[in-house]
Amino acid sequence: MKDNHRNQTIRRSISKCFTFGTAALVIALLIGCGDEQSAKPAGITTPPPPASDGAGKADSSAQGAAAINEADYRRHIEILASDEFGGRAPGSPGETLTVDYLTRTFADLGLEPANGDSYTQDVPLTSVQLVNQPDLVFSGGEGEDLDLAYITDQVIWTRQQVKAAGIKDSELVFVGYGINAPERDWNDYAGIDVNGKTVVILVNDPGYATQDPELFNGNAMTYYGRWDYKFDEAARQGAAGAIMIHDTLPAAYPWSTVSNSWTGPQFDMVLPDKGAALASLEGWITRDSAETLFSKAGLDLEQMYAKARQHGFSAVPMGLSASATLVNEIETINSKNVAAILRGSVAPDEIFIYMAHWDHLGTDPTLEGDKIFNGALDNASGTAALLELAKAYSTLAKPPRRSVLFLAVTAEEQGLLGSLYYAAHPLFPLADTVGGLNMDGMNNFGSTRDITVVGLGMSELDDFLAAAAAEKERVLMADREAEKGYYYRSDHFELAKKGVPMLYPGSGYDHREKGVAYGMQKAQEYVARNYHRVSDEYNFSWDVSGALEDMNLYFRTGLDIANSEQWPNWKEGTEFKATRDAQRTD
Repeated sequence: MKDNHRNQTIRRSISKCFTFGTAALVIALLIGCGDEQSAKPAGITTPPPPASDGAGKADSSAQGAAAINEADYRRHIEILASDEFGGRAPGSPGETLTVDYLTRTFADLGLEPANGDSYTQDVPLTSVQLVNQPDLVFSGGEGEDLDLAYITDQVIWTRQQVKAAGIKDSELVFVGYGINAPERDWNDYAGIDVNGKTVVILVNDPGYATQDPELFNGNAMTYYGRWDYKFDEAARQGAAGAIMIHDTLPAAYPWSTVSNSWTGPQFDMVLPDKGAALASLEGWITRDSAETLFSKAGLDLEQMYAKARQHGFSAVPMGLSASATLVNEIETINSKNVAAILRGSVAPDEIFIYMAHWDHLGTDPTLEGDKIFNGALDNASGTAALLELAKAYSTLAKPPRRSVLFLAVTAEEQGLLGSLYYAAHPLFPLADTVGGLNMDGMNNFGSTRDITVVGLGMSELDDFLAAAAAEKERVLMADREAEKGYYYRSDHFELAKKGVPMLYPGSGYDHREKGVAYGMQKAQEYVARNYHRVSDEYNFSWDVSGALEDMNLYFRTGLDIANSEQWPNWKEGTEFKATRDAQRTD
């Protein structure tokens, strides 16, 4: 799950760009749950049976499901989330321990290495770490210079992989939501040249701001609402700096997430031009600081919010300038994805993927007391589930007709970098990858009647999951916080962008014995007490019965797809369908 704490590993801390992963699934439990009745999924059909005969399929499913057991699942979590593994930060001794553990387990199960004769795939990464604590200074307008302090008022950085960066007397322009979307007839940069200037941007998109279902996707965030899109678009427009105004509800996380996530080393892919085309400075300022800034410019922030959500908005020069100096330390490492494969019996070139990220936030030696972000739920639990599913498939008397890939990716907490690298350098052609299922945080509070699917209704993979769930009298529930854009914030997204249909399921909230209120309570407790904190540690008191049920459901779903001759596609109107269609016709 990608929402970070300031994390410094034993040899160097790892902080990341924000994406939610597990947080998305945990927080999804918290909303819209006044009615304790389980909703029936809409538009879900039962897929035709796979090529194997019914009896054989049932035998295979039962055989594999029986291999998934509580003792092994708990043992994997306990080891991966132990203090010895140091929080599993990329580039740390904890990575070495984790990769060794995963490769040894896959080998012991008799699964083949997926990368030739190796279970690993190198993922080159570069870290950029601030070594100063830069002030962000605004000049001009009313009164004295406005000096915003690092961490408390602002968090700034650069993605340029250089030792020194910054801005000097850079003109400020308010560009509303910072969106250029020709297909939606929306361009916040129309009529303004921001080359060499610093843009000030609102988070999320006008659809969320207006709740107008005809504007963008209404309440549901589009990719245009994501901070990474906005920073990239600012760079495409030639901006020297890009500053986002933090606002808790549209951002979906508090200021503490910003201050914990974008400090310490910031990892990215190794950029051949050292990121020369990126803005020299990116960052966030608090809502209170923004109000002071706009007042200094003679502007009312609330009025600017109102104008920005209107079609035809024009960017507003603020009559101010910004300056900041960034001093960085640069380091390049080779992190690793870990991958094993069970070869298919009939169509071994066709691949179904199970994936989970193995990394977490590492160790912060500056903390007093406990310094290790163990990441038990996030995502030792998902990685343990990956290993249990691998074991389930390894016990089958006959492999499914298609191959099954088990992929543990690195650097999710740094911005989905391991999955980004795999999508760009797949071990098997993406055109031959039937689909996949991503696990980012497993249920630790007991059996539920439902299962949350982030992105429900986007692909025909839902039909397979729904059919398997129905056999256990369970139902699929859509993401209840679509405005947060969680589909774009975990590892499946990088494969989806490349056209591969992907499932992103997570635990439900309707506890079989204690109802919705209990599920909400447990989710709230995790977010408030443990999420991306050193307290996210394994506890034997966890009720993993729900996780075991979910793993069985994921196993059955993947097995049905792997035994099928179908090629599930994205639904009509989904943004990834055209890519997939072109991919499959090449």
